[in-house]
Amino acid sequence: MEFTSQGVLLIGSILTFCSILISKTGYKFGIPTLLLFLLVGMFFGSDGLGLQFNKVSEAQFIGMIALSIILFTGGMDTKLKDIKPVMAQGILLSTAGVLITTLFTGLFIFWISSWSITQISLPLMTSILLAATMSSTDSASVFNLLRSQKMHLKENLRPMLELESGSNDPMAYMLTIALIQVIGSGTDFSVSSVAIDILVQFAVGGVLGFLFGKFSVWLINKINLSNSSMYPILLLSLIFITFIITDMLKGNGYLAAYIAGVVVGNARLAFRKETDTFMNGLTWLVQIVMFLTLGLLVNPKEMLSIAPVALLIGLFMIVVARPVSVFACLLPFREISFRARTFVSWVGLRGAVPIIFATYPVVAEIPGADQIFNIVFFITLVSLIFQGMTIAKVARMLHLDLPEEKTGNEFGIELPDEIDSQLMDQTLTSEMLKNGNRLMDMNIPKGTLVMIIKRGEKFIVPNGQLELKVGDKLLYIKEGAKE
Repeated sequence: MEFTSQGVLLIGSILTFCSILISKTGYKFGIPTLLLFLLVGMFFGSDGLGLQFNKVSEAQFIGMIALSIILFTGGMDTKLKDIKPVMAQGILLSTAGVLITTLFTGLFIFWISSWSITQISLPLMTSILLAATMSSTDSASVFNLLRSQKMHLKENLRPMLELESGSNDPMAYMLTIALIQVIGSGTDFSVSSVAIDILVQFAVGGVLGFLFGKFSVWLINKINLSNSSMYPILLLSLIFITFIITDMLKGNGYLAAYIAGVVVGNARLAFRKETDTFMNGLTWLVQIVMFLTLGLLVNPKEMLSIAPVALLIGLFMIVVARPVSVFACLLPFREISFRARTFVSWVGLRGAVPIIFATYPVVAEIPGADQIFNIVFFITLVSLIFQGMTIAKVARMLHLDLPEEKTGNEFGIELPDEIDSQLMDQTLTSEMLKNGNRLMDMNIPKGTLVMIIKRGEKFIVPNGQLELKVGDKLLYIKEGAKE
């Protein structure tokens, strides 16, 4: 069965519908949602129900769009006050960690390529290229798992992992592109030229990401649009402008998108609620589309021949390469416990990003590119199954989990970002009512106002004479409380 222009909308809707329904079941059993999206794509693909999709360049384009949005949204959710204490650790993991993982894994792949039982024969540079495509932890997978499982971790581990996963994709991307250029041109590998190229991409990407982030905040706050729904769309256009212009100026667009997201997320922004709702929904949509597309692209039968060697490489990355890179990068930070380092080593998730990066050798027609793609896809499945399904269990086993933090309020009410006030809710106890059961009898701090009272399923507008009861929920507004 082949795609037709008339059937694209129907097929896409059915795939999305099935993915969302299956994800509900998967969440119940602790299966990573993104893994299910991949499996749905594989089920409907050429070796399943027969949908034919072999447009590698189109899949790459979809991945580029999706990853830009995912990284920007991840940046918006990254709070500077949380990542400041772990800035150095996160940057080391996202740069030196990627290099160490690439080197160790590449040498291992080259070593086992000489084994007759592995059925692969990859030269040194191609082996390192294969390692580079999978050297970063996947931001989409990490962001999704940490948020969906509502994980709260000791020792600032969550912001460290989110910073690493959001900022290490550019490093892996630059290594992948540099190695493809070397292999494709047949020139000798130059460490100095690659290092200079990486530094330029980091510098240009970082500066432009910051500037575009600042410009986005200024524009959204100053422009006066007649329809509030247009603000998120305006921001979306700025994401793509940031990515493309940065890429045209030889910077790293993915890094620029992430940094721009961090700048926007930590600034006062008009219509933030509408923007957050739009971006979160869009992020889920592009994740579904991206994982479904990649699932459709692969031919599961082709993975059978490389399954043993891919499993061996995957186990090496999980058990050796990732722990070595983590422990080496975190060696200067004595305050990080052995248990925390072990957990960070385990959260080396692979996801859509390595698969997207694995399409670049295919498009560039690098010898052995098909094997690279299939190996990366298989390792991604292994990582999502073994690591993705056990993150919460490993955190509990290492005693690094914390009680879930309370966010928002039970009333579901939020204030616009431009209002310098904070909403709080409180459930009344008998101790609170011992001096009287009327609102006027309560010792309410100055500058605080009770907005509404919830009694069971009933909402009550407060006044001073209202008689309160144990179990009533009060929603307060407090002036000048926002950080």
